Amino acid sequence: MKSALTRTKAAAFAVTALAGIPLALSGCGSSTAPGSGGPVTEISVVDYYNNEPDKSVIGDTLTACGTQSGVTIKRETVPGKSLIAKVLQQASSKTLPDVLMLDNPDLQQIAGTGALAPLSDFNISTEGYPEGILSAGTYKDQVYGLAPTVNTIALFYNKDVLAQAGITPPTTWEELKTAAAALTAGDQYGLAFNANATYEGTWQFLPFMWSNGGDEKNIATPESAEALQLWTDLVKSGSVSSSALNWTQADVNDQFIAGKAAMMVNGPWQIPVLDKQAALQYGVVNIPVKDAGQTPVGPLGGEVWTVPQTGNKEKQAKAAQVVACMNSDENQLAMAKARNTIPSKTKVAAQFAAENPKLASFADLVETARARTGQLGEEWPDQATKIYTAIQRALTDQASPADALKQAQEG
Repeated sequence: MKSALTRTKAAAFAVTALAGIPLALSGCGSSTAPGSGGPVTEISVVDYYNNEPDKSVIGDTLTACGTQSGVTIKRETVPGKSLIAKVLQQASSKTLPDVLMLDNPDLQQIAGTGALAPLSDFNISTEGYPEGILSAGTYKDQVYGLAPTVNTIALFYNKDVLAQAGITPPTTWEELKTAAAALTAGDQYGLAFNANATYEGTWQFLPFMWSNGGDEKNIATPESAEALQLWTDLVKSGSVSSSALNWTQADVNDQFIAGKAAMMVNGPWQIPVLDKQAALQYGVVNIPVKDAGQTPVGPLGGEVWTVPQTGNKEKQAKAAQVVACMNSDENQLAMAKARNTIPSKTKVAAQFAAENPKLASFADLVETARARTGQLGEEWPDQATKIYTAIQRALTDQASPADALKQAQEG
């Protein structure tokens, strides 16, 4: 979840990724906003991209978009955990930045305070985006934020290990259970995933629940219970380590790199680290579904760019130009390549997938991915907590999967 996900990317990758990136500037306008008393010369921006290559890629794109719009970008990066508290304080003190990046599940809370302007106020186009991606930036039928790139999770597998065992990447739950059992030997588990008691644990479970027809509005259903039963069976059988109850997604990746897991559930932000392992040959496929023919539905990760209600119409208009520029086709493609994320627009994602086969599965998945707040809005965090609570209870034998979900839903 990069979106609540921790990305471990080396600074050296940033230099490589940034080389030759054309920072396209279409959609950005002139330096003087209509009706202003004079030109707007500076735009303030707040985001949480503290690590490389994100910090440099995003920073350079912002600078280029600002230049095209005739403004200087005054950027502040803050720790992800501190961003929402800072934004709420700024809203209260009327010191909001001109452009604000938000993790997409947080948009509902901030839009609900009245701190953001609908992008329709600035005629920013929302055409060409899949419904799930638009819903991530929508509050009460108004689009307040757009994500230039997005991500989700898929199934990584060790090509050599599976080939030696004569196993093809699984596509259904039964195939997954069979493959994971066959690939478990010695200190190697067949599969690794993150089932910890945080939103990351919920995030990793959602593809299994959603693809089977589970619904976050009421998790105490047979469809959700079947998905949790699958996870429980995998842990109880020994195909997945019980340490999954405490692992982060970074821990899961470490297990895969160390050869202690033949397959793992993880996201594209791990690819730079994986590609540094010269002896590791890996592939990526969709997360298996219960029955062949079902559509895989994953959770949508990524950050949206918004225009806060600062009270300065001229600066808001200029900020909107920068947001539009960040979301141009060319910049979506350039940033996706540099950051191992997926362009948000359907046609751009298709081009990206053709040029980056390792990420093709992720491009397919984001087309059908769902925003976590799409149905519940501001109520999502409470329900996400119920989901990971149920996972913990089931995987530690405190309750059956069905009972764990029922207890969590009613709790």
